Amino acid sequence: MVRFADIDSQGHVNNVRFLDYLEDARFGMFAIDPVRAGEAPFGGLVVTRHEIDYRRPLGLRPDPVRVETWVTQIRPVRFTLAYEIRDDDEVYATATSVIVAYDVERAAPRRLSEDELVLLKRYSAQG
Repeated sequence: MVRFADIDSQGHVNNVRFLDYLEDARFGMFAIDPVRAGEAPFGGLVVTRHEIDYRRPLGLRPDPVRVETWVTQIRPVRFTLAYEIRDDDEVYATATSVIVAYDVERAAPRRLSEDELVLLKRYSAQG
């Protein structure tokens, strides 16, 4: 949902809030969805890069927008996500994020587990 607090003085969603929408989508994809499927959620992950293109203004509205998310690249330690923030008629923003698997205790990158790789491949545009 677009919240009133997301709207800036120009009457549309502030550019920084779009990153919150991407975060919500990633959390669902890597924490909520696996648990719903009876699988373990991902271990630690950190974002190392975001790139976003704003396509059209998004204003306050009664209907939610979707954040369609898919995996475009998988490496042993990192992967790339692509996103579209959209509704049925319009694309409001496109984005990519580079995500690194992270060992919180060691405070260092780690290799993706086999289970994580299976889940990433499920969301991959390449199958």
